[in-house]
Amino acid sequence: MSKRIKNQRGAALIETAITIPIVLLVCVAIFEFGRAYQTFQVLTNAAREGARASIIVANSDQQVTDTVRAYLTSGRLTNPASAVIVVNRAEPMGVASASRVTVSYPFNFIVLNPVAKLVVKTSTTGKAALTMQSVALMRNEI
Repeated sequence: MSKRIKNQRGAALIETAITIPIVLLVCVAIFEFGRAYQTFQVLTNAAREGARASIIVANSDQQVTDTVRAYLTSGRLTNPASAVIVVNRAEPMGVASASRVTVSYPFNFIVLNPVAKLVVKTSTTGKAALTMQSVALMRNEI
């Protein structure tokens, strides 16, 4: 009976050693994808704010860009200056008298990129940032 208990202790140690890294990886992945989703929501709202600012005829493209960057800053993105903001007021997508604001932002996973490189040495994951993009379209004021 005592031999069986000793063998079970070793089995429990091995099971723990195998499952803890997997559980930690799942927890980190949840955190990372939550960060990515939050960043995408900030981009979407920034594009909407930019579109609201662009439908006012008195606002210049620079004012629209400043509005979007201010929203990205208040959304706590790490580098709002790296965002690419495109303002198009010339009948985008066949809609007469409308403004379209496109916001692109480079997103990097903090933990998952190095983990992917550990698993697959030749992985290109993490060499370039994932570019998130959001577009908002609104009709111009008359």
